[in-house]
Amino acid sequence: MTGHEHTPVLAQEVVRALNIRTDGTYVDATFGRGGHTRAILAQLGENGRVLAIDRDLQAVASGKNEFLSDPRVHVIHARFSQLAEIVAQYGETHPVMGVVFDLGVSSPQLDTAERGFSFRHNGPLDMRMDPAHGVSVAEWLQSVDEDELARVIRNFGEERFARRVARAIMQKQQEQPMSTTKELANVVADAVPTRESGQHPATRTFQALRLQVNREMEEIREALPQAVQCLSPGGRLVVISFHSLEDRIVKRFIRDAGRADPYPVDLPIRASELKPGLRAIGRAIRASKTEIDRNPRARSAVMRVAEKLEQAHE
Repeated sequence: MTGHEHTPVLAQEVVRALNIRTDGTYVDATFGRGGHTRAILAQLGENGRVLAIDRDLQAVASGKNEFLSDPRVHVIHARFSQLAEIVAQYGETHPVMGVVFDLGVSSPQLDTAERGFSFRHNGPLDMRMDPAHGVSVAEWLQSVDEDELARVIRNFGEERFARRVARAIMQKQQEQPMSTTKELANVVADAVPTRESGQHPATRTFQALRLQVNREMEEIREALPQAVQCLSPGGRLVVISFHSLEDRIVKRFIRDAGRADPYPVDLPIRASELKPGLRAIGRAIRASKTEIDRNPRARSAVMRVAEKLEQAHE
């Protein structure tokens, strides 16, 4: 382990939702520090497997070190939008009975100042989940214009003062391009005229910029259909979201995949010929008060579960 602790959110609920088969293959699409992988492994026999995916090299290094002697686990450095490719490589002879997504940023990423994710720890203005690829926030801010910046902050941060924040950031950039999280947090704090109770004024802007440089919304939209494609009939899709933007995508995807094929309304098709791909399992699940007291990160978690149907076509 790296020394950073990360408590998995809704771990028991994830295990129950997966309805685990001891010989099944399960994909932990957001390995992090392996909390959900460990919970799944505890239910698997010697023929079960976990494909653990993460785009963060530190998470992958930690996982490979921890599970080096466990042949049931493959820890893979990749984006979860590469899920179908990974399953084709590692899981072709084993039915995939479950895929888990724990979206967003992990505690080790937030707590490591040099990763630049947090306004609470001064560090380089980076925020990339894979620092070896893509552009950092500092680099992106040097190329963006005010209108685009305001759009990102408004759409991805749901910040009502997006225009004011964007203008303040651009003014600061013209004076001297920012390179640290403290600089950005101070500029945003000065630009936001009111405070949300219990929330730092830079929270929404930092979220928006992180989502932008990591293409997180696009990643989710690309990965969810692949997860359904890879699942065997009866397999479960489990997704934990931490803000409304993510949850909205997941909720709509499950809803749409649960509908029948979009034939024209006047086409004579029997009900038995309609082929929905998923069936939602229960309602959205939230953490208990006990878990929230133990792990405040769970406060905003929303878990949705769906099962692939037998008649679903590929």
